[in-house]
Amino acid sequence: MSGWAWWASTDAVGRAVALLLLGMSVASWVLILWKLWLLPRAARDLQRAVAAFWQAPSPEQARDAAAAFDREALLLPLIDAAQAQARAGTLAAAGPLALRLTRGLREALHAALATLQRGQVALATVGATAPFVGLLGTVWGIHHALTELAQGGAVTIERIAGPVGEALVMTAAGLAVAIPAVLAYNAFGRRTAALEAVLEGFAHDLRELLAAGEAPHGG
Repeated sequence: MSGWAWWASTDAVGRAVALLLLGMSVASWVLILWKLWLLPRAARDLQRAVAAFWQAPSPEQARDAAAAFDREALLLPLIDAAQAQARAGTLAAAGPLALRLTRGLREALHAALATLQRGQVALATVGATAPFVGLLGTVWGIHHALTELAQGGAVTIERIAGPVGEALVMTAAGLAVAIPAVLAYNAFGRRTAALEAVLEGFAHDLRELLAAGEAPHGG
């Protein structure tokens, strides 16, 4: 039976499961392709931006040098948060400089990490649920096929094999959707963890520099 013939013969539940799997597959591949473009670009930019920052002769020039490479704005929020002066009369101004730097850098770091981790939850969700969606389609397809066969006279193995085999395709479709999402989730998780380590190391070094009394006031 062709795909169009199957679509015409199945009911609303079977079509809904097929459309759901199609939507999950499209969404996961869009995320995979986007992150395949984003993470290598972010890794190159971050390496160049960190090097440019520490090689600059002055704080003001350091920020500008980093900005020239930081196209995803991963490093600049850390620099700006560290350079920002706490306003008088607020809780942000309370405590020693090291504490204020820790608070500001932590918030900026969380924002940068959220950018890198965007899409990971969706990939994990697709990888975890797509096999069960496909299994639901298979169970419902078998139920639908057996119900129709029971209404059409004698049930033989030849009449059962075709519809049941077609219903089992939904399980294979669920796995075909889930496997790329799981592999991509794991691969991107490792790449993201490496970038997180670079950002955390930069934040630590920047905090130590400013806490030692060498805080830049530009930017």
